[in-house]
Amino acid sequence: MSLDKHDAMQRLRASGTVAVMRGADADTLVKTVDALRAGGVTAIEITADNPDALEMIDAVSGSFDDEVIVGAGTVLDGETALDTIRAGAEFVVGPTVELDVVDVCNRYGTLVAPGAFTPTEALTAYEAGADFVKIFPASSGGPGHLGGIKGPLPQIPLMPTGGVDADNAGDFIRAGAEVVGAGSALVPTEAVEVGDFETITENARAFSDAVDAARSA
Repeated sequence: MSLDKHDAMQRLRASGTVAVMRGADADTLVKTVDALRAGGVTAIEITADNPDALEMIDAVSGSFDDEVIVGAGTVLDGETALDTIRAGAEFVVGPTVELDVVDVCNRYGTLVAPGAFTPTEALTAYEAGADFVKIFPASSGGPGHLGGIKGPLPQIPLMPTGGVDADNAGDFIRAGAEVVGAGSALVPTEAVEVGDFETITENARAFSDAVDAARSA
């Protein structure tokens, strides 16, 4: 792992939670990220299926310097991975194991987390060069499923995403997750629409507290 990738992984771990920004609004993006940062969540994943994803990645990267680590999510092919890296993505996440995405990220020294659900998929991704593996959808198997994968494959850093909330985030950490990923449970659409950034900060703090408590248990 390069120094840059090592630093990116340390910053993800320090955040504990990756905020998945699907359908983010460019007009409120910086305020939303600032609200998350105030609550201790400093890892932001902007999904590539947003038509303004590249501009948003660039905006967050340019607004927060090293205070926030910004990445791209829902990356399904190598071309998209390269576009997001050029826009400033410091990590790349996908819902599935796409080997060309892993190859591009490794070529350009960018942290990459393909999505997997089974031990075979997780190991395939890791042996192909993944830095960590997104367990998705986490809600289908719960912490027990993640722990079942971690048991025989302790070398693979795991990030459960999909159905993670402040109530079960600690359970996933105790089961072996390095970090957790969360979307609407962390950034409710309704809160963004009405400008209720205080609620987003409170949600971020709840996630941060749950992760910290589980890590120190």
